[in-house]
Amino acid sequence: MNIALIKTKQVFTGLVISLFLSSCATREDVVYFQNAKNFETVVDTDTFKAKLKVGDIVSIYVSTLDQTVTQPYNLIRTTGAQGELVDYLIDVEGNIDYPVLGKIKLLGLTVEEAKALFKKKFAEGKLLKDPVIIFRVLNFRVTIAGEVRSPGVYPVSGERISVLEALGMAGDLTIKGRRDNVLIVRDFNGTKTYTRIDLTNKEVFNSPVYYLTQNDYVYVEPNRSAISSASGNSSLGTLISITTFLITTTLLLITRN
Repeated sequence: MNIALIKTKQVFTGLVISLFLSSCATREDVVYFQNAKNFETVVDTDTFKAKLKVGDIVSIYVSTLDQTVTQPYNLIRTTGAQGELVDYLIDVEGNIDYPVLGKIKLLGLTVEEAKALFKKKFAEGKLLKDPVIIFRVLNFRVTIAGEVRSPGVYPVSGERISVLEALGMAGDLTIKGRRDNVLIVRDFNGTKTYTRIDLTNKEVFNSPVYYLTQNDYVYVEPNRSAISSASGNSSLGTLISITTFLITTTLLLITRN
């Protein structure tokens, strides 16, 4: 009887350990770039540049040696005791209404292409000689949601940002985030695209969404462990309860005989 009791306890312990291990993440679940070889060299040939979209807010500053001739283009908005440069909204037709030049279509252009367009218009109209154009997208931000340490909306100061940099700003994925199925939602003038990337594979660097555009949405899906936790570990808890009941019943039967 004692031997049967010991064996039953061993079976119970083994089952509990197995159930616990089944809920734990493995190396394959959490390690990035698993197929990257030691000292492997990958040349970044991606020339991606974000393009201007409807709803973008841009700042345009024009400078020349003679600052007086550029004043009509650098409108200042007074706020209290200070003034700030007027910004421009790209309307639904892809245009901005710019001083002197009128409507300028910026939709689909990169920042460099937009700067070149302004220089061309100033030259064609013989308005400015060799102007320096400082062009910035003011509403470049990305949203990081799901299983990351600090989900939120993050502003981007540069002209482009990679998905890895964006996730880094959000504190990286939690242990409960799926690295092999990260979703990038991209909106370009009302058309949404959904692309999934696998961070455990080095081919992520070749993904068309590796570099994010303004207002991209990055969602990290929870893994099975997180889903179980969110549902109150119902499946795992039920299984453990049933197992405990069966083993307890078995122990009672053994001790009575």
